[in-house]
Amino acid sequence: MPFDTLEIRISLQKLLIGLTLVIVPLSFVGLYLASQAEASLEETLGTHFRSIAQSEGMATSQFINDRVLDVAALASNPGVADAITAAQQSRKGLDDSALKARVGKIEGTWETPQVDPLVKEMLRSPASQVLRRHREADPRILKILVADETGATVAATDKPLHYVQPNEVYWRAVYGEGRGGTYVSEIRYDDQTNANYLQIGVPVLEEGTRRFIGAVNALVDVSSLLSRFQRAEVGETARIMLLQDDGTVISAPNMDPSLRLKSDEYATVRDALATPQGRQAGYAAASMRGGDRIVGFADTGLKKAYPNLGWLVLASQDEREALIPLLSLSRFALLMVVFALLMLTLLTVYFFLHRRQRFEDINVQAAEEPPRSGAAAA
Repeated sequence: MPFDTLEIRISLQKLLIGLTLVIVPLSFVGLYLASQAEASLEETLGTHFRSIAQSEGMATSQFINDRVLDVAALASNPGVADAITAAQQSRKGLDDSALKARVGKIEGTWETPQVDPLVKEMLRSPASQVLRRHREADPRILKILVADETGATVAATDKPLHYVQPNEVYWRAVYGEGRGGTYVSEIRYDDQTNANYLQIGVPVLEEGTRRFIGAVNALVDVSSLLSRFQRAEVGETARIMLLQDDGTVISAPNMDPSLRLKSDEYATVRDALATPQGRQAGYAAASMRGGDRIVGFADTGLKKAYPNLGWLVLASQDEREALIPLLSLSRFALLMVVFALLMLTLLTVYFFLHRRQRFEDINVQAAEEPPRSGAAAA
């Protein structure tokens, strides 16, 4: 028994209409979904860079707080308190004018050999030995000195530049009008050690009364902190930077504080920080001469406790490099859409040409047919 043959016949016109109703909407839907995917990926990358900036910001804040606590531990060391107490005892019986004259004489001859015996005695004191042992235990400590409540140096790891400290910038913050306070400087550079450092000053408070009786001042190497931001770039364009709150680069790949360069991304970040939405988002797209960049940012939170440390962390990458996986997919989708529309166009052209040709064949056939017999008889 022969098998029946199933044939489906459909006109070319109906096929063309059906393909048009299917391909055109799907093409526009595909383009829309590709554009939405790009925006979604940009948001995901921005959130990722914000997380990186927040992580580095917390690590930076932790580093600074740990260094301050290290110096504060020295301020509570019994040997430091004993050195200050001994200095107070040596001043008994001296009125203010005599004490001022004594301190002034030492300060006036501080750079001369005349004070060498005093300096040697101070550097050999038990308190100075405590300071040196602390420096040996923590190589990040460059120099430490201890001053009493009058500002006179009573112990140090090295001979300080000045005998009297109240003229120094840090002293006003540490003295705090007798209440005591913590001081952290901006980043500086030490020529002797070739290191970037912070000056950290903390008060020495009398046990029980919490009265200000002196101060500990330390120079702390922060090269290990800055090196976190000087690592090789991830990919060709990604980088993490530490900035001051005016946009000056503190540390970044191939940059250091001495260059005093401004970050190109900072203008966009500053504008974002000026709005609640921008602060909440934590990232922005920065338009730059070399192309757009996705920038995540975070405040280290140090400025409230240490006014000189209004630091920001930025993590950014060129937008084209960041979105390159999706861009390749979008280009492929666009190519497929163009190809489908092209095939549809060719099919449409073929349909109209074929239809025209059929009409011409019908007209030719009609012209070639002989007249009917009835018409001939007439």
